[in-house]
Amino acid sequence: QFVVVESGGGLVQAGESLTLSCSVSGPLSFDDYAMGWFRQTPGKEREGVACITWSATTTYYSDSVKGRFTITKDNAKKTLFLQMNDLKPEDTATYYCAADRFNSGSCHRLDFDFWGQGTDVTVSS
Repeated sequence: QFVVVESGGGLVQAGESLTLSCSVSGPLSFDDYAMGWFRQTPGKEREGVACITWSATTTYYSDSVKGRFTITKDNAKKTLFLQMNDLKPEDTATYYCAADRFNSGSCHRLDFDFWGQGTDVTVSS
């Protein structure tokens, strides 16, 4: 089983950048898992923001972050990153990292199995 821990959240102003990190530990191989970043605000469903295949050859971005966010996966360090540029107030949310053990090719929350506790990102205008 994975233990997933996010870090890097904080308060920034609109237009600034932030990098989220997700470290993974456990007996299973990080290399074999697709990973994703999700975000959630109160009263809304958790949405997929960016996902990456186990081999890191394919990425997916939601339309709202495409061109501003970049997901990367360092298998050697068992770490997932989300570089967020040109942040907007609507990016304010709790961001979660998750692993998809079946490599479904999806970026939907229901296809992900292991979740972190989340890290808060607040973007002020």
